[in-house]
Amino acid sequence: MDNYLLKTVAIGTAAIVMAACSSAPAPAPSEAPPAASTAPKPVEPVSGKTAFYEMYKPARQWATDLQPLSLASGELAGFKNADGKAALWTAVFVSPSLAQARHFTYAIATVGTVSRGVSADPPERWSGPTKAAMAFQNSDIQVDSDAAFKTAATKGADWLKEHADKKWTIELGSASRFPAPVWYILWGDAKAGGYAQFVNASTGEIVAK
Repeated sequence: MDNYLLKTVAIGTAAIVMAACSSAPAPAPSEAPPAASTAPKPVEPVSGKTAFYEMYKPARQWATDLQPLSLASGELAGFKNADGKAALWTAVFVSPSLAQARHFTYAIATVGTVSRGVSADPPERWSGPTKAAMAFQNSDIQVDSDAAFKTAATKGADWLKEHADKKWTIELGSASRFPAPVWYILWGDAKAGGYAQFVNASTGEIVAK
């Protein structure tokens, strides 16, 4: 093949390559990843166990032999408690070795004189357990406040239909007349026609009054 033919073949090959390149679709522009949401997560009420363990951690620094004596829901202005969850919780821990009791509070937000997070009162003298107020173990709390609330609300569904406006409170405690610590859920006023149920904190079952 003479030089003329070699040049012709070379020119033809280059033309085919360039034509192929020019006909290839342009790559699609890469999409930018969606921007991460910067909106703050709304602050909501929490269950009793969630608040309990938030308070238990600093309480252990006060006394290593501490035991829970009670846990109770509370209200915080601007927030609505619902379904066994509350914006404010108060726990009482006791130390047998120190013969002392101490109140700890957990709040989901700072409101007025109440600070967000855990706060504690000074220790008080504790004379020991009574039949009506006995210390218990963390492992006894197998059922959370929201589950206990649901059980109690289901049991009292008929009453609650007629008293939907009644506020509720929930407390955790142990007494000699119960086989295990119980959640005490109360709607309205116990002395003025309210409705209450006891729920076993270990099994989740309704306890006879």
